[in-house]
Amino acid sequence: MLFGRRKKNPIRIADKRVVEWRYATCGYCSTGCSIEVGINEQGTPVASRGVADADVNRGKLCIKGIFEHELFRKTAGRGEQPLLRQRRFEPFQTATWEQALDQTAAEITRIQHSYGRDAFAIVSTGQIMTEEFYTLGKLARGIIGTNNYDGNTTLCMASAVSGYKRSFGSDGPPGCYDDFEHTHCLLAFGSNLPEQHPIIFWRLRQALEKRKFPIIVVDPRVTMFAQMADIHLPINPGTDLVLLNSLAHVILKEHLHQADYIAAHTEGFDEFAALVAQYDPVSASRICGIDSDTIYHVARTYAKAASAMSIWTMGINQSTHGSDGVAAINNLNLITGNIGRPGGTSLSITGQCNAMGTREWSSCSGLPGYRYLEKEKDRKEISAFWGIDPEFLPKHRGMFMTDILPAIETGQIKGLWLVATNPMTSMANTPRIRKTLEKLEFLVVQDAYRDVETNEYSHVYLPAAIWGEKQGCFTNTERRVNLISNVCPPYGQSKPDLWIFNEMAKRFPHRQPVHFPDTAEGVFEEMKTLSKGRLLDLTGMSYAKLEKQRGLQWPCREGQDAGDQRLYTDGKFEHPSGKARLLALPFIDNNERPSDDYPFWLNSGRVVEHFHTRTRTGKVGNANKFSPIPYMEMNPDAAAQLGIRHGEYARLISRRSDAVVMVQLTQRVSPVKVFIPFHFHECVNRLTLGLLDPHSRQPAYKQCAVRIEPIADQQAAAKRNHAARTF
Repeated sequence: MLFGRRKKNPIRIADKRVVEWRYATCGYCSTGCSIEVGINEQGTPVASRGVADADVNRGKLCIKGIFEHELFRKTAGRGEQPLLRQRRFEPFQTATWEQALDQTAAEITRIQHSYGRDAFAIVSTGQIMTEEFYTLGKLARGIIGTNNYDGNTTLCMASAVSGYKRSFGSDGPPGCYDDFEHTHCLLAFGSNLPEQHPIIFWRLRQALEKRKFPIIVVDPRVTMFAQMADIHLPINPGTDLVLLNSLAHVILKEHLHQADYIAAHTEGFDEFAALVAQYDPVSASRICGIDSDTIYHVARTYAKAASAMSIWTMGINQSTHGSDGVAAINNLNLITGNIGRPGGTSLSITGQCNAMGTREWSSCSGLPGYRYLEKEKDRKEISAFWGIDPEFLPKHRGMFMTDILPAIETGQIKGLWLVATNPMTSMANTPRIRKTLEKLEFLVVQDAYRDVETNEYSHVYLPAAIWGEKQGCFTNTERRVNLISNVCPPYGQSKPDLWIFNEMAKRFPHRQPVHFPDTAEGVFEEMKTLSKGRLLDLTGMSYAKLEKQRGLQWPCREGQDAGDQRLYTDGKFEHPSGKARLLALPFIDNNERPSDDYPFWLNSGRVVEHFHTRTRTGKVGNANKFSPIPYMEMNPDAAAQLGIRHGEYARLISRRSDAVVMVQLTQRVSPVKVFIPFHFHECVNRLTLGLLDPHSRQPAYKQCAVRIEPIADQQAAAKRNHAARTF
């Protein structure tokens, strides 16, 4: 196919000889793009394209999605067969699936018999299908019986979950992408949409082309999003709560709030008003670094808009005040009446492709369908449905992922099963995690890639299929459930996660006789039954309907042609009173801060070409070539004072460890701040502290202090950097 000028520099698109296009949902971020993978005559995936009639992406894909088919061909590092060893660091021996699963079940049984049921822990992911999450939850809660079971979504979305529950009585983003079409003001916290979620950003740009409305971006760094904003607030790291309380202060003081909505649909107003009265803009400006006039202007702009919406990503969540920050965003929208209406919402932009699925159905934080372990009614309902003794279920949630790993140090946890998560890269303070994993008596790693760093410490490796090698559903940021069809068979002897969980369940026959459907569609039908009448009702969905309509938003009740776009449109919330809660949220400054010895703030975030720890994108040449090595954005004035030049290597040192990175000089960061993409295992999380939010237990990746030193021997630094690269 030929585009452009015919005679001079034409653009040629190679004919991939696709004979069939197979429907799926992109397996990277939470946008939930509908994608088709092209298959040639040999049955090999050779192309990817967006689906034009899908409402989410309308034919568009980002750079990761465009090359997603390459994951089926770039098999370097993929797990081909199960691996076993008796002692860590010894060479692995290949094994059959029966041997690997038998060994894993035997070790789980041994550890639980010797130390108690909760001495074996399971940590899941946001990367597998919703049906697989539900099945793993049934296995963990109903068969294995450990209460120390969580997902790596604690590292990215736990504060959003906690904030929604505290404010509205349930998890579940109340808004949708269509709100961009209706809003009159957008306030974004710690969200760099053009790089984090490019297709959502494209939806926003489409809305702006039709109707101009103000964009306000709160971010310590001059991101791509901040550059196109009408107002950029370069806030001091970790002080979003102060700004939010001050905005509410102005809105109440100037009587810009919606008094009728507050009276009819909220509780706790008096305590909330008394708290925010203390956060006048002049006092707040000294803490958050935003001048008082700007605070007044932003508060008035937001409150006077016909409708206004707030979005956020990790800039809010990954903080010691993450849950409070989310609740404060909800406060702002409740007092202005911007919940459950077109263009008015609190919309968390999720990170992983199916983080919503784990929140809804995995039983990590509770029980399926947003049920609570703490509620006897919910425990009895699930135990009766699964056919188990209700007393087998714990009466409260166990440890979060960020508590499970420290519990290994204290000897509470003796065995661990990791499913598609890589704490050696993703957890803060890497040197500590390395020592922690060495203390486990037994570690099983279940992942599509055998070369993940954590597998260095495992005793059993279970090779899993990737998203397009199996079938099931993802739920995206706007609660849209969409289908993944089987694009091609699993690589080598790898197996779908659903098969692995079902086979593992068979190895505990002495426990409880729980039914495990063999197919993903069978699991989905079981989930539909459990969802009936609940907030996340799926009874109006089917696999055929999901593919035909390119996904459906929940709730989608039996008989509905489409799901509800928004939650809480009737002003009724999930708390027992039926009202939302306005929460009084004092700011307590407990972060690590820059000092004379460590004078720089270190911030981290995403870049558009990579995803998480580069397990996949690090192997795709067209993604990896843009940033193949770790680098640091640094202000030119700060660099000049230290004698560091653009393109040189420098050493970052925190109270935990050090790292060597290439320096990129830019005015995007202030002289007292630096930024590193978090995708590189060899640098950023060696430095981070990871203090935990008290409600969500999510780490504060965004706030730690470092010093920077020039390196005299640049050649040696370059060699060290090259040697540290995994891919």
